[in-house]
Amino acid sequence: MARRGAAALALALALLAVVLAGVGAQGAALQVPDYYVQETWSREPYYARREPKPEPFSPRLPAGTRDGEREPRPPEPRPPKKATKLKKAPKRDKLAPETPPPGKNSNRKGVRTKSSEKAASDDHSVPVAHDDVRESCPPLGLETLKITDFQLHASTSKRYGLGAHRGRLNIQAGINENDFYDGAWCAGRNDLRQWIEVDARRLTRFTGVITQGRNSLWLSDWVTSFKVMVSNDSHTWVTVKNGSGDMIFEGNSEKEIPVLNELPVPMVARYIRVNPQSWFDNGSICMRLEILGCPLPDPNNYYHRRNEMTTTDDLDFKHHSHKEMRQLMKVVNEMCPNITRIYNIGKSHQGLKLYAVEISDHPGEHEVGEPEFHYIAGAHGNEVLGRELTLLLMQFLCQEYLAGNARIVRLVEETRIHILPSLNPDGYQKAYEGGSELGGWSLGRWTHDGIDINNNFPDLNTLLWEAEDRQNIPRKVPNHYIAIPEWFLSENATVAVETRAVIAWMEKIPFVLGGNLQGGELVVAYPYDMVRSLWKTQEPSPTPDDHVFRWLAYSYASTHRLMTDARRRVCHTEDFQKEDGTVNGASWHTVAGSLNDFSYLHTNCFELSIYVGCDKFPHESELPEEWENNRESLIVFMEQVHRGIKGVVRDSHGKGIPNAVISVEGINHDIRTASDGDYWRLLNPGEYVVTAKAEGFALSTKNCMVGYDMGATQCDFTLSKTNLARIREIMEKFGKQPISLPARRLKLRGRKRRQRG
Repeated sequence: MARRGAAALALALALLAVVLAGVGAQGAALQVPDYYVQETWSREPYYARREPKPEPFSPRLPAGTRDGEREPRPPEPRPPKKATKLKKAPKRDKLAPETPPPGKNSNRKGVRTKSSEKAASDDHSVPVAHDDVRESCPPLGLETLKITDFQLHASTSKRYGLGAHRGRLNIQAGINENDFYDGAWCAGRNDLRQWIEVDARRLTRFTGVITQGRNSLWLSDWVTSFKVMVSNDSHTWVTVKNGSGDMIFEGNSEKEIPVLNELPVPMVARYIRVNPQSWFDNGSICMRLEILGCPLPDPNNYYHRRNEMTTTDDLDFKHHSHKEMRQLMKVVNEMCPNITRIYNIGKSHQGLKLYAVEISDHPGEHEVGEPEFHYIAGAHGNEVLGRELTLLLMQFLCQEYLAGNARIVRLVEETRIHILPSLNPDGYQKAYEGGSELGGWSLGRWTHDGIDINNNFPDLNTLLWEAEDRQNIPRKVPNHYIAIPEWFLSENATVAVETRAVIAWMEKIPFVLGGNLQGGELVVAYPYDMVRSLWKTQEPSPTPDDHVFRWLAYSYASTHRLMTDARRRVCHTEDFQKEDGTVNGASWHTVAGSLNDFSYLHTNCFELSIYVGCDKFPHESELPEEWENNRESLIVFMEQVHRGIKGVVRDSHGKGIPNAVISVEGINHDIRTASDGDYWRLLNPGEYVVTAKAEGFALSTKNCMVGYDMGATQCDFTLSKTNLARIREIMEKFGKQPISLPARRLKLRGRKRRQRG
């Protein structure tokens, strides 16, 4: 028995020595950064290296640590900060980096420890990316819909409208919250076994989680704390730990402000799961989220390489502060001084200049016969994608013009283009400071004094419709160029200084076509934006030019990479595919005093609202793809300014007649000529009876044919003065003296005879 005991003891000691040797070998191996981190940071192309077989994770023992000693426990996590910006990483190549560049400057607060996370010591263990170089990864794309509904799973859900596919950051609920489109993922039961899971479909370096509560007008539901787990096969899960125990992340304290929690160390896995641990006392387990992670290169996965979006345009893909925007405009102006001009249309409430860039072959002057076009962005300061797209557009036009691109050269030489990237710079500053994922749905939307610029224009629809009901059109109220009410012009009116600046700008320049870029949806909305029936919130409200507006909207939507894709998921609640990515504004939701309606009824300009993306403020790494989505559409829409008829209305001496009225038979909406007598009337292909008339001139009518080829049909008019106008002109010329002196003498003789009699 003693011999057997001694033999067993010797065998145990031998086995212990083997185990310690293996642990030492694994620890030594982990001292070199693992393959995943090398792949992420190495500049060598992934296809130039052989892919080693990943080893199961084993925690590294610190130097000098004996078997019986333990690592000191890291400090407890600090509460995450809300509405802070993302961190700026070291500058890298602009185009299609292997690791997407992070967003704007950030004050991210989260847990940061250098201790490795303990994992299960089996073949399903999850590698931990070492924290030698700490960098924030971009969002995976729950908000931008890059993550599909099939990649989101949950333990349970209350109903389909509250399923895992609704658990996306900033998703908005429908008007009826019990329908298919509700405002979060909500678990079917309130217990600790509930979870929501994201399948990245490839190995990903997870670095953080952003959470929100449920979007609802009536209910208050949010998660106050949660655990995070990762897995490579969705069966064996490793919980993110804080030392020896599971780490509890602090969640939300209300339902709308996003909260960021960074993982103590990045975790490499395919799946990530959020497991709520506590929630608002009077609410349920409901949450919206975004995952931060860097997808790792996989040379064997053809699907991902094929679907990765890249761009060949060498542009400045970043989010620009107001100062950086001005500097970029200056760079473009210096590159193309012969076709660009920088000017401002006024100042914001806080004194920031509202800069615009003009692109034309003769900048600074209106050329007779050349139409004027504009893009406006940033009316809502937090809808940043439109702002950056316009900045990219001006760079692109300059570069392509210098390169001799025939299409761009023709567009620049035949069109006077105006680009106003930031109509609400005060609001943008708030959103910029908040960050691309942490600003929520509305931070920075309004001006500094709390006004929504997009709905801050005078309501001319009501004036027109009331006059039509009283049959006062056009005797007392015209069907175009409706005057702004006096109350709106008073200093006491609740009108933003930015709104007044835009109105003055649009009255000064004879714009023909314009687009205001907005965000949060993927659709083109055309007027009217206001319903005609009282007490209705949704109702089709077409303009007399409805067919033209439909074409203009479709010209943008059909050339966008995603708007007319029937397979794409809806952004929030509305499916616009039945109208090919377009919608009448009033049939979507009624808005009084919109920019579109004001522009149509007060000026010649046909204005549309272009919603360029589901994510109002996408991460910086998404900008190249968003540019590719919208580039062709932005150009095609500008080209539509040359559709219809154009011409000059002159008098018999060849002088242009300003303010002449151009009417098209069958369309109850007129336009007017500019100061030089030139005009542009947007029309679809067809034959039209067009009439030109001006005060003091006899009207003139002719048939004008609009073809299918690009380019407006020339349709000039020469008007002769009426007899009455000629008499008045002669009387003014002679100081209103009688023309016939004999008649004057006869009149005086008659008076004398009457006096004598």
